[in-house]
Amino acid sequence: MAAAFGTSGLRGPAIDFTESVCTAYITAFLERSAGQTAARIAYVAADLRESSPRIAGQCLAAVRAAGWEPVWAGTVPTPAVAAYAMARQAPAIMITGSHIPESYNGIKFYRPDGEFLKEDEAPVRDRAEAIMAEGRTVAGIEPGAPLADVAEDYVARYVSAFGATALSGMKIGIDEHSAVGRDLMLRTFAELGAEVHGFRRVERFVAVDTEALDPADIARSRALIEQLGLDAVISTDGDGDRPLVIDDKGRQVNGDVLGVLTARLLGAKTVVTPLSSTSAIEQSGWFDTVVRTRIGSPYVVAGMAEASAHPVVGFEANGGFLLGDDVTLAAGPMPRLPTRDAILPAVAALVLARREAMSLSALAATLPPRFMKADRVKNVAADSAKLFLGQIEASEDFRTEFDSRIAAPVEMSVLDGVRMALANGDTVHFRQSGNAPEMRIYVETGSQAATETLLGELIAKLALQF
Repeated sequence: MAAAFGTSGLRGPAIDFTESVCTAYITAFLERSAGQTAARIAYVAADLRESSPRIAGQCLAAVRAAGWEPVWAGTVPTPAVAAYAMARQAPAIMITGSHIPESYNGIKFYRPDGEFLKEDEAPVRDRAEAIMAEGRTVAGIEPGAPLADVAEDYVARYVSAFGATALSGMKIGIDEHSAVGRDLMLRTFAELGAEVHGFRRVERFVAVDTEALDPADIARSRALIEQLGLDAVISTDGDGDRPLVIDDKGRQVNGDVLGVLTARLLGAKTVVTPLSSTSAIEQSGWFDTVVRTRIGSPYVVAGMAEASAHPVVGFEANGGFLLGDDVTLAAGPMPRLPTRDAILPAVAALVLARREAMSLSALAATLPPRFMKADRVKNVAADSAKLFLGQIEASEDFRTEFDSRIAAPVEMSVLDGVRMALANGDTVHFRQSGNAPEMRIYVETGSQAATETLLGELIAKLALQF
């Protein structure tokens, strides 16, 4: 699999990010950015994968060769470098493979005004291919000392808006693992007044997928919650744009539930979210408008741009939260950040629980009882995935043979994969990942036990297909 655009940037095996590829794509991206800003500065950051420093050095060199000033932001979360660059109307480049295995990596591009959109992909790809055909390449450089302001501004973003006592009296565990923002998470929650307990810091990269969490991660957090009497355990994926929150009962709070709670705290009028998010959003009655999109933050951003009722927010089932408007919180303003962020939903849910004098688990239970959960089958070739989705969509006989419960859905959407609403109110959604060779499945029912049972049975059958 060569490097290619997915739902969240350029992704592929780490070895495919050569000097030639980095030179071509960075040059093409900056050429497209040139008409969007007068600045000739580009900020570059990276996650903690073994291959990231090499790729970052190649990208920094490519920025300089293109006639721009490269600024090394260091190993900071994706939303940190994105926010810093957007505030200065400059482009940003993040070296990360997010939640996929360490043997893969990627480049996320941020326009001076926000997310790199689907409409940007083809022009940048075509120009990059032309540059590669010319044989143009630049050798990588050493990143050097990072610009400390990027990390400092990211912590200050939350402390200045929520206040230094926002989480006073709460005990929070931080699962550090190899998350690029682990040190900033520890600082942020401490500076918001929480008693913080960090654990599981590792030096070798660990792929953490917040939509398909390893049961061992939950068990580890649950044991610590019981041992220390924690109110929650907080973490993120590798590049810090997807939150992981384990509540006081040792159960994961799904990303879309975090999104709903955050939107409520912020007083959002419009919520934009993909098909894979829980239907409790509509059923809550908390928002004037709910817009459904394909999966991927660029689609959410596009939907947010069309909103007429403000404030507008967006989020995905993975929990990445996008703030479309400036808002004022208890201690001060929080500027808009229309790209996925993990810290805002984690903090906001806890602040709302504290304000309502409820535990996090009790707060989540105030939503209509809809339970969404996802899993995936790895190493699925794109052609095989496409064939399977075509059969699921077109053939009742195929669906019956796969599982009789999905044989005759009352509604079917092919906006992104195949999403089926069943007669009993359950939904089953099959989708090919845009970031990795995986087939994903999303299941929603009226109880957690039923969701886990149905998902487990369907994922076992799905694995047999490949």
